[in-house]
Amino acid sequence: MELVEERVSITDLGSRILKVNHAGEFGAISIYTGQIAMARLLAPELVAELIEFRSHERRHREIFGAELATCGRRRCRGYWLCGLGGLTLGLMTGVLGKAAISATTVAVESVVLRHLEHQLVLLRGVDAAAVDAINAIAEEERAHHDQAATHVDQRGVLYRVLRPIVSCATQTVIWLGMKL
Repeated sequence: MELVEERVSITDLGSRILKVNHAGEFGAISIYTGQIAMARLLAPELVAELIEFRSHERRHREIFGAELATCGRRRCRGYWLCGLGGLTLGLMTGVLGKAAISATTVAVESVVLRHLEHQLVLLRGVDAAAVDAINAIAEEERAHHDQAATHVDQRGVLYRVLRPIVSCATQTVIWLGMKL
């Protein structure tokens, strides 16, 4: 009985991961939307970069959404919560300006990159379509992290305060998404 239950959960793992990634991309779009709104006033030099990052996240969401549709799966129950939380985070960090916007991107993308690497380990040999979808976005997520890191003073107080808070929140959202 346990072996059958484990096979079902391994088979379902790819779909669950795709659901969480799809919702996470909506959260990322929402973060950038909030940050763009604030950056227009407080950090106009970041607006073009943020718009570019948001366009990547929209494409990532489409990739995961297409895979969910292929599998006949609905999106994650926490989808709208990711969007609301992302918009709130984007607006709040956007109000704090360029350093906070960039620190948020570095923190979120650090967690996302570790999460994607872990997913690839779990899914290799189990769900090739999910692996392909994850691989399709990983390079751009790394580029977001690296580009935002060029705007951050890692010794600065704002970075040292924001990074653990944003990282913990991101990890919590991923964990909740896998449970929903």
